[in-house]
Amino acid sequence: MTSADSLRSLGVRVTSTGGELRVWSETADGMDLCIFDDTDPNWIVKSVPMKRDEAGVWSGKSRTLTPGRRYGIRVTGPAGPRNSFHPEKTLIEPYSRGLVRVGPDQWQSSVIDGYFDWNGAEKPAVPLDHTVVYEAHVRGISRLNPAMPAALRGTYAGLAHESTIAYLKDLGVTAVELLPVMSFVSEQRLIKQGLINYWGYNTLNFFTPHADYATQAAQASGPESVLREFKGMVKLLHEAGLEVILDVVYNHTAEEGPNGPVTSLRGIDEAVYYRQNDDGSYIDVTGCGNTVNFGHEVPRRLVLDSLAYWANEVQIDGFRFDLAVTLGRDGNVEYRPDHPLLTSIRDEPALAGVKLIAEPWDMGMSGWQTGNFAPGWSEWNDRYRDRMRDFWLSDIQSMRTRGSVGSGIGRFATRMAGSSNTFATDRGPLASLNFITAHDGFTLADLTAYNDKHNLGNGESNRDGTDNNSSFNHGVEGPTRNLEVLATRRKAIRNLLGTLLLSAGIPMITAGDEFGRSQRGNNNAYCQDSELTWLNWNFDDWQQDLHRVSRRLLQLRRENPALRPVHFGRLGETTLSASTLEWYNIEGKSMSQEDWNSPKERTLQYMAASTPEHEQFNRILLVVHALEQELTVTLPVHPGVSSYTLLWDSSHDDLDETDIEHAPGTPLLVPGASMQLFRANS
Repeated sequence: MTSADSLRSLGVRVTSTGGELRVWSETADGMDLCIFDDTDPNWIVKSVPMKRDEAGVWSGKSRTLTPGRRYGIRVTGPAGPRNSFHPEKTLIEPYSRGLVRVGPDQWQSSVIDGYFDWNGAEKPAVPLDHTVVYEAHVRGISRLNPAMPAALRGTYAGLAHESTIAYLKDLGVTAVELLPVMSFVSEQRLIKQGLINYWGYNTLNFFTPHADYATQAAQASGPESVLREFKGMVKLLHEAGLEVILDVVYNHTAEEGPNGPVTSLRGIDEAVYYRQNDDGSYIDVTGCGNTVNFGHEVPRRLVLDSLAYWANEVQIDGFRFDLAVTLGRDGNVEYRPDHPLLTSIRDEPALAGVKLIAEPWDMGMSGWQTGNFAPGWSEWNDRYRDRMRDFWLSDIQSMRTRGSVGSGIGRFATRMAGSSNTFATDRGPLASLNFITAHDGFTLADLTAYNDKHNLGNGESNRDGTDNNSSFNHGVEGPTRNLEVLATRRKAIRNLLGTLLLSAGIPMITAGDEFGRSQRGNNNAYCQDSELTWLNWNFDDWQQDLHRVSRRLLQLRRENPALRPVHFGRLGETTLSASTLEWYNIEGKSMSQEDWNSPKERTLQYMAASTPEHEQFNRILLVVHALEQELTVTLPVHPGVSSYTLLWDSSHDDLDETDIEHAPGTPLLVPGASMQLFRANS
């Protein structure tokens, strides 16, 4: 057995007399540190036999193991169905801070100095209730941006360029969540098809920034410069008050299945690092060929050390964990909310204050665990996504085609108020990361324009990507010049955006949805590194209108704390930073059980009043009407409310008709399929 202390100093440590490398392997019977020539990647200038201690840690020292030096390890071990030792291969040391590609499937580690002058830049530490996440791709966000030099487009430096930062600040988001930026490679299948892994969910190493996202100048200068550019990006975003969240993929690696490439962990100790049966067959709960074995302490330590490195050395503000259920599977491959890794991530002192977001599912048995993570975690709320899509899209399609819908207003209201039916009271609404779209699936505009996926360009005969989209093309599949169809689609986009940004919980916008970006019906563009997936910064007139609406909605969220409760209210109690909720029907009366349960009831009035703790008292009224026929509602007469000021109306594609006041008890004509937000004045 290992000890905690023995696992806390793995990787390279540079000293005044050179450096020491420490690598853990329980099964290996020999390991060499190989140091390469500065110019010839095939010339090993020194080979150092490493020694094993009682904890299974192999160590080797060399005076030439200094910053800038390339190195690797070669490992020998017994044959067997659960082992994959290849002593002729030079492997990536798992804690490598820098990598250099020296062949089609060959990498060498590089010793990194890591010094960087942060010049006083600090993490913004945005409270969760003020957080708005913007999910983006490093290359895609700036690849077509004409406001920056061509050399910076699609790079870390491009994300940190003043034009990108100005755009994000003007929009009103608080955090950029980056699709994977740890070093990754394309799967063997994609390479054979002449395609690439654009999204990056195929990690090669857990400590190294992906070099291809750095500028050509940084790549030419080597790993130290790539890391410096990455840190410079984080620094500039922090100086602008923007947080950086990384989408991290620890559940599997780029070594794929049993016949996949051997680049690192497989050649060091496959029997420990990957889940296997006794016959060597892989237990795959990720759908990606392999599953990292978090039933063992060494892979758990690797993840904790990686997170601590990014959070402290690189100053990352938070992490979104891909297939996070995998990280919580024990020795029996069963999910446990109190799994040692999940608990350690939350409680590790080196990760204090870091935002933790789980993708609460994987492909294994009992893989869907939304709502079942412990306090301290937020979760991607797929139940929120599905309900809101159904409510504004597939339910309305059903009304058109069959004259009925599957459900009424109750489930929508529960999701809008923070999903208390999914997340425990002690976790509160901020456990829910709300989203309508993500990188995986239709864009927001495509949800309103396509009934079916159009993925032929992915090379899989349209078999890839989900068929369960809950989308509605509003009568025409794909592009159209029909003005009525276009107007209805754009109103649907506004309804979905308004729902997302006015709901309790943490909202996540997918980059480009704020101005109606399309992927032409491709709902699985993981292998498309092209204008299909890059943001087009030249907006049409309707996109400019939508962008202004998005900015307005984000402003309203900031200005109205009643929309951002931290806690769920408790009946009969006063809970600070919770919102007191009142629900009214069309007539301005309290919702009855019949109103809540009737599948025909598609209209409500939602009043939320904040319980001040850190901000001033605030009260809003949101009118939601999800039938395509207009109707008249009576604004509620509520104690302490003297008037209602219209702040936003989704039936308009501009913002001109706001700031209109209405008296309580007066009738209001509500356009079909629309939302209106009011400030309730005292």
